[in-house]
Amino acid sequence: MRTSRGGLLPPPEVRGRTGYYGRDHIARLRLIQELQADGFNLDLIRRLLDSAGGSSNEVLRFKQALAQPFGDEQPATMGVAELIAEWGTADPSLLQRALALGLVRQLPDGRYRLPSPRLARAGRELLALGVPLERSLEILARVREQADRIAEIYVDVFLETIWTPFERAGRPSEGWPAVQEALERLHPLASEALMAVFGMAMNDAVDRESARVLKRMADGPEVG
Repeated sequence: MRTSRGGLLPPPEVRGRTGYYGRDHIARLRLIQELQADGFNLDLIRRLLDSAGGSSNEVLRFKQALAQPFGDEQPATMGVAELIAEWGTADPSLLQRALALGLVRQLPDGRYRLPSPRLARAGRELLALGVPLERSLEILARVREQADRIAEIYVDVFLETIWTPFERAGRPSEGWPAVQEALERLHPLASEALMAVFGMAMNDAVDRESARVLKRMADGPEVG
């Protein structure tokens, strides 16, 4: 393992004439490689490491937790023919709409990635029920707007209650495990709370509408 990455790696532990690299050196090298893959240059990486505090392994775990997707769904990668089959349409305007919403992402090699194949399956089910794909995309756009607001609420909660106090304390090395644990626990908590509240909202909405439908039925057909 070399130390020529702009002085970003600390010197090895020297025993006799041999330098030994430990687990923190390995973690720091992996962190540097991941940050470079994300587009960080060496100067920015150096400043980030200097200000991070804590061990490289803790910072690496924190970065990986940040990048961890919510839920257990795996993205799917496919060519344009498979994409057309997946969405059930060859209409370029609808595919562009899906791209704009982030439901489909184009990769540099020309293929496409579906971050959530589950949404594509839901679109096909709605199509089978008689809901046009264009209408499904409109629905998803409205749901995405609401989801963005909900996500911001949970991010703000994490920043206000966990990250900002940690930063104000100078990011002490002994505080990293608690920050890591809070971030990891936030993922399932946010998902569970959202599904629970959504279930309550759906029940209330169905109850309200069913009461209106039953009242109209009791009143009999309108005479016009």
